[in-house]
Amino acid sequence: MTLDIVTSPLLDGVAHGFFGRRGGASSGIFEGLNCGGGSSDQAEIVVMNRDRVADAMGVSPERLITVHQVHSATAVTLHDRPLDRPRADAIVTNTPGLALAILTADCQPVLFADRKAGVIGAAHAGWRGALDGVLEATIAQMLAAGAQLADIHAVIGPTISQRAYEVGQEFLERFLHEDPDSARFFINGENGRYLFDLPGYGLMRLRSAGVGSAEWTRHCTYSEEARFYSYRRATHRGEADYGRLISVIRL
Repeated sequence: MTLDIVTSPLLDGVAHGFFGRRGGASSGIFEGLNCGGGSSDQAEIVVMNRDRVADAMGVSPERLITVHQVHSATAVTLHDRPLDRPRADAIVTNTPGLALAILTADCQPVLFADRKAGVIGAAHAGWRGALDGVLEATIAQMLAAGAQLADIHAVIGPTISQRAYEVGQEFLERFLHEDPDSARFFINGENGRYLFDLPGYGLMRLRSAGVGSAEWTRHCTYSEEARFYSYRRATHRGEADYGRLISVIRL
């Protein structure tokens, strides 16, 4: 089956893709292109899925680089495959032929590129990472690698949309404590709960940081079940685990 790959015109000229779940070898609750080595899916099947992604990106599997994601604001610059995956949530490189990959299942996958300077980045930005500054940390690493702020284009891929992201009072207060203007990313839900606009918040952080352009592909992981995995959807259904989507960019 053909892989389902979402791309953005903002990143034209740079090989990239937000991969959906279609076209993979996993079955059961992981049916599709599960690329999460941390899931309980069969390890050899996950490797097979990643190999398909590497092939689609035009690199060998060992040039498909991931980090040990921990919902942090840590970004690292890599020039080759690390012997031990660093604990981080964003990767930057200016090395041609290196494909940077981020795994998500509702959190924001964010791909960055400065085509002129030949610098790219990939970030995993859930609510905690976005609040703590992972997007700004990625940009800082890109600037250190030779990028120019006005030439950086950033795209948020499939993520959970506001209509599906119900949160409580404590969650709201964490954002208001950081910045009272964050209230505009919350609307009232049911039973005293709120609905949070994660991609809207991410776009605000990117634009406030001064990148040349930023957009969201406007795909919701929760509601588009046939195309995307969703941690929250799996949790609501009481499923034991969930698949992970992969988003990749390379020079």
